[in-house]
Amino acid sequence: MKEDAAKLIQQALKNIKIDIKIQDIEKIIEIPPNSDMGDFAFPCFFLVGRLKTNPHDIAIQIREEIGEINQTNFKDIQVSGPYINFFIDRNALTKNLIREILKKKLDFGKTYTGRGKKALIEHTSINPNAAPHVGRARNAIIGDSLVRILKFHGFNTETHYFVNDVSKQIAMLVLAKAEKMKFENMLQKYVNIASKVKKSKKLEKEVFDLLYKFEHNDKKVAAKFNSITKTCVEGQRKILSEMGIHYDVFDYESSYLSKTMDILEDLKTTGKLFEDKDGRMVLDMKGTKIQGQMKSPVLVLTRSDGTGLYPLRDLAYTIDKMKKSELNIIVLGEDQKLYFQQLEETLKLLHITPPSVVHYSFILLAKKGKSKKMSTRSGDVVLLEDFISEAIKKAQKKSKNKKIAEKVAIGAVKYAIIKNGPNKIINFNLDEALNFEGDTGPYLMYSYARASSIIKKSKKSLKDFEIGELEEKETELVKKLSEFSEVVHNSYKNLNPSLIANYALQLSQTFNEFYHTCKVIGSEEKESFRIALVESFRNVLKNALWLLGIETLEEM
Repeated sequence: MKEDAAKLIQQALKNIKIDIKIQDIEKIIEIPPNSDMGDFAFPCFFLVGRLKTNPHDIAIQIREEIGEINQTNFKDIQVSGPYINFFIDRNALTKNLIREILKKKLDFGKTYTGRGKKALIEHTSINPNAAPHVGRARNAIIGDSLVRILKFHGFNTETHYFVNDVSKQIAMLVLAKAEKMKFENMLQKYVNIASKVKKSKKLEKEVFDLLYKFEHNDKKVAAKFNSITKTCVEGQRKILSEMGIHYDVFDYESSYLSKTMDILEDLKTTGKLFEDKDGRMVLDMKGTKIQGQMKSPVLVLTRSDGTGLYPLRDLAYTIDKMKKSELNIIVLGEDQKLYFQQLEETLKLLHITPPSVVHYSFILLAKKGKSKKMSTRSGDVVLLEDFISEAIKKAQKKSKNKKIAEKVAIGAVKYAIIKNGPNKIINFNLDEALNFEGDTGPYLMYSYARASSIIKKSKKSLKDFEIGELEEKETELVKKLSEFSEVVHNSYKNLNPSLIANYALQLSQTFNEFYHTCKVIGSEEKESFRIALVESFRNVLKNALWLLGIETLEEM
């Protein structure tokens, strides 16, 4: 509705030769302190300099340009001093909104901002050395929701997973002869060898020798690296796909080895690349925002033996990504903030726009009365696969149907992670996440199932309904439904799926208040309208949950 008011104002301003973007008008529109002053108010003070007259006269002029409002969702538009006040025609809004939702169904709320544009999003990208732990799930869950949001906005979206196959972690597993090992045994093997390498300079040298051989096309060593990587990537992919998270492209770091020399040559032209006392190629980052964050503001790109480090290959990969789409996004842990800033500054030196980044904080799980960050290297982790299995077991205590329990468990975990803004640390409690009451995924899923049950019981047509006099809880539900498009668009602009999660909770709470206050089945002349309202709620909540990667259930 705010957008409707903004469109009327924008057209009126165009008529008097003032061109303002609709988004800027929406930012100016206010919500009056009480309903007597309307539902929205547009202040005219900022136009005084351009129109050279007082704001009250400007308000009158704009109102005259708006003209008749018969075909709008407003019953009146009034001038009050320097303000233009908009009064919503609640019956017209309700009828138009419900008809639009019932017509568009799963397309309701789409803005097509990205129509004709390509988006590339890289997320998850776990080291291929073990099964993912719960902490890494946050990357995948946020990333998957962002993919859905981009698709909902019409972007031709590609999901990429960067496979770090040229790594010390894989080299350690090669040293441990893990190339024929099953995926589920990789973690313990990795923890054991990592502990040994940490204590032995001799073993560490053997690890770097293996990396050198891999980078210099030793076929036997490469076959071992590739075998371990393939096993781990397939194992990780399978676990995440069972959560409904999928990838279009797996990009292998090793495929960018041949491009690293070109990057170094390009960086030499900046005058910032030098060889340090240890024979490493290093990028001087003095004069950038990195300077205040590091004792020695540099980015090390190669080892002394000439083999490249991860940042060098990541630069080659990122430059390649930036050529492939108009919109590029990457999801990274907050522990990668400094590194990403180094990458940004390096790309700027090369006159390349860096991707947009979404940083997320960690998930802490209560363990023996303490909350602790997880670490694959030390083996102090809760594996995602085990965690989901535990969630399913707990969910089965409330639903004996295993398929329903699986969907409830996955929905509960996803919602508990995504409802928090990405930059907020999560102290995860599985029992709380699986609760059917409060701010939880099962509460939202049950609200949808309740609405589905009402629809099944009714024999009323969704096509013909009379609204009559709106009751308070009906009005509140209609208003909340009308906010969906704006919430989805804000989540896209801010790259923040938690906005949709919070909206889904508010929508479900508003629906349940309506359901407990307003009789639906058997409410005589009100039943057709209320059934249409329930079906509208069902469609919008389904859309919201899909954007979060949560599957809906018709019954629970």
